[in-house]
Amino acid sequence: MQRSLVIMLKEPRPGRVKTRLGRDIGLTAAAWWFRHQSARLIRRLSRDPRWHITAAVSPDTAVASRAWPLHLHRMAQGSGDLGDRMARIFRSLPPGPALIIGADIPGITPAHINAGFEALGRHDAVIGPAPDGGYWLIGLRRGGRPVPAHIFKAVRWSSEHAMADTIRSLGADLSVAKIATLRDVDRVSDLELANQNP
Repeated sequence: MQRSLVIMLKEPRPGRVKTRLGRDIGLTAAAWWFRHQSARLIRRLSRDPRWHITAAVSPDTAVASRAWPLHLHRMAQGSGDLGDRMARIFRSLPPGPALIIGADIPGITPAHINAGFEALGRHDAVIGPAPDGGYWLIGLRRGGRPVPAHIFKAVRWSSEHAMADTIRSLGADLSVAKIATLRDVDRVSDLELANQNP
């Protein structure tokens, strides 16, 4: 079965991406940072043949955007909150283990992605924590079992409860592994800390 890695991407336009970072460094600079960070991440992870990469893009009209490499397989994120969109992605992928990551985490390496897939060999789900109570990676084994109907329900997004709420939404009957803690970039102070241990 195919290993699917999905990178969630917003079109890198000023005012549409990294708005909290934009309050610190300006919206144009924040969009520039996100565009180049995304490109570096895609380049780093797409060299590895152990998984198939798809970009889940927002807005849906950005599927044809030139902001990302032409060879990159793309899909629209669709409507709803973050949980609605991630649940839709998990349900639409071909059979096999799947990971979803954000594009604003400079520290992600192929070794981190492989650790996520390896964890799905022993667990039903995997999560990569962030220091603020959120997470940078979520994955499901999806081996003969449907995606839980209640996944991502009642998650308090953009809060210190996001990871705990997400694990709760998976249900008590699923085993969940945790892998490395990595930091995303929301503010200018995060830029200096992103490549360090949290």
